[in-house]
Parts: sequence; C-alpha cells; structure tokens
Amino acid sequence: MSTPASSDATEGRAGPAAPIAQGVPAAASATESDNGTAARVGAWVVLLGTAVTLVGLSWDIQWHNDVGPDTFFTLPHLFLYSGSAISGFASLAMVLITTSAQRAGRPVPRMGGTPIRVFGSNLTAPIGYMIAGAGAALFLLYGLLDLEWHSIYGFDAVLNTPSHVALFLSITLTMIGSIIVFAAHRDHFWGRSGIVLAIPILITFAPIPTNALNNLHLPADPTILGIVLFGPMLLILGGALLARLGATIAIAAALGAMQAILWWFSPWAAETYASAIGLPLRDGLTSRPPELPAIMPMFLIVAAVAVEGLFWLVRARGFDAKKIVLVAGVVTGVIVGATFPLQMNLTHAMPHIAFRDIMTITILGVPLGLLAGFLGSRFATMLPVFAPATTAVR
Repeated sequence: MSTPASSDATEGRAGPAAPIAQGVPAAASATESDNGTAARVGAWVVLLGTAVTLVGLSWDIQWHNDVGPDTFFTLPHLFLYSGSAISGFASLAMVLITTSAQRAGRPVPRMGGTPIRVFGSNLTAPIGYMIAGAGAALFLLYGLLDLEWHSIYGFDAVLNTPSHVALFLSITLTMIGSIIVFAAHRDHFWGRSGIVLAIPILITFAPIPTNALNNLHLPADPTILGIVLFGPMLLILGGALLARLGATIAIAAALGAMQAILWWFSPWAAETYASAIGLPLRDGLTSRPPELPAIMPMFLIVAAVAVEGLFWLVRARGFDAKKIVLVAGVVTGVIVGATFPLQMNLTHAMPHIAFRDIMTITILGVPLGLLAGFLGSRFATMLPVFAPATTAVR
C-alpha cells in the first residue's frame, strides 16, 4: 500500500501544514477521497455520537453537583451510553461496507482513513472508523465494569473511580477516531467542517481523564494542566491540518458556541430531570456556574488570533513552519494558562485561585505549550498518512 500524501503539500497551499508534512512521500496516484452518501453519513453519525456523549457527560457532572451521587441507571448515563452506541454502530457499518467491497473485488471505498486488515484479515477497516469503533466497544465493555462498581460500592461520589477513568479514555479514543475520519476527507468542504466541530469536542473532553491524577502531588490541579496542554495542542493541530486562513479562529468560535449551549443546557437538564423524578436540588446553587462548560477555555479565541498571526508569518514571510508551531504552542500555552484562572475567578462568585497559583499555571504554560506545539505539529503530519491519497483542493 502506498503512503498517502498531504493535499496541502500537493497543491502547495500556503500554511504550516505543508512544511510540516514535507517528509511525507507522495502517493503513486492522487485520488479523491470518497464523497458519496455513505462516507458523509458515516462520518457525521460518528460525530453525532461523540456530541451526544459530551452532552450526557456535562449533564451527568451537573447532576453530581446539583443533586448528588447517582446510580448506574439514570438519564444522563443513557445519553453517555447512547452516544457511544451511535458512534460504534456507525463505525461498524462503515467497516462492513469496506469489507464487502474488498471481498467482492470492487475498489475499496476511500473513506475514513487508510483501510487496514484486522481480525486475521477477515475485516477491512478504515483506520478512523476502527479507532472510533474500538473506543465505543471499550466504552460499552467498561460500562459493565461501572455497573459492577455501582453494585458493590453503591453511589458514585467522585469522577475519578477506576471504571470512570476507563470510560473516559474509551470516549477519548472514539473522539480521536472521529477527527481521523474527517481528516481523511478534508479535500471536501464537509470534511473540513467536520474537523472544525470534532476538535472542539475533544478540546472539551480531553482534560476530563486527567481526574485520574488527582491523588498525585502536582504543582497545579491536573484538570487545569490538561486544559493548558490539550487546548493549545488541538488548536494547533486543527490549524496545521486545515492550513486555511481563519481555521483556528473557526475552531475557537465553535468551542465558544458549544460552551454557550452547554452552559444553558446542563443546569436546566439537571433541574428538570430532578423535578421529574422527585429529587431536591442541593442548597446554595444560585452562584455556581455549570461545571463542565465553566472549564472550557473561553479565551481560546485570543490564542487562536495569535496562532493565525504566527501562521501568517509562514505564509507571507517564509518563516520556518517547524519553529513557528513551537512558538505558537508556547504563546497559546501562556495565554490559556494566564486566562484560565482569570476565567475561574470571573465565573465564580467567590474568587478562589490565588495570585501565586495564577503565576504557577502561567509559567507552566511555557513547557506545556512547547509540548503542545510539538505534538500538534507531529499529529498534523501523521494524519495525512492515515488518509488515502487525495487530490488538491481547488
């Protein structure tokens, strides 16, 4: 199988993605990714599943804060598991479509990433759908572990139980698969649009598994460290992958829209559901913002503008893209690190992050941002390799 080439490198479009991917060899023949109905529906249904899961998670966290511990069988949990089931079944359908074409001797559809042979070569799975489907399957498997955990220990009082951490990592895998699927179709407008939506979903969710590190003695809250690392990394990944003017701003704007929706929905859903089943809310909730939307970096738009300016230096001034993405990582890490404590103090009635902690988080934004820039550029280089060869976008 030939190694696919980056469409940005092929057409020479201005932007950091082309220099970053300069080491990717060209494919023997350039072929457009599948633009058929199945490719579109499969990609968007997987993304829909991740969105439903994110809504369910925000609702579940709000339930823990506004009402209290819960059991396994709740409506927020139904959203969580339904989202993974939606993504999982969509991924399975795409794998079966690809396998059917391969076994019938027809050309394998170029959708969802490079097709690979799995389960003793019995199945031909596009890598994006394989990763998304594996995450969904693991989520449902670890759901049984969570059910057993509830049956032994009863109510969950915290998020960082072993079963929850396993569930969070599984969801993360599905969301990564969704990005790979859309990246394989970024030669089409709907593929690029999917990236703009899939990346903010992962930006929101990626810091959640860091709750597993709560028992370690770290210089700052592990969730905050996750926000400072993953927000810049995924923002730079999206900008470098799309290599289009305004891409990072579009991603940050999509994140802001999701934050606004969840900010309204989460407390409303928790209160409405509690009232429907006859449970009271905790006292003193009026001054508390919704938990998950409150930790979404609302000042990421500022970092996006800075990244766009740095990427412009590559397009217009010929600066070294590999160095610029590292600078972009540091700048973005510092911006997110400095503004996130400010965000917490602005959205909470009682400011609770001391100046010393703000300085610590801001300083940590330098090494974390440097790592984010490096990883974002490397992942932007890897994703075209996962995709079938594509023609230039005109």
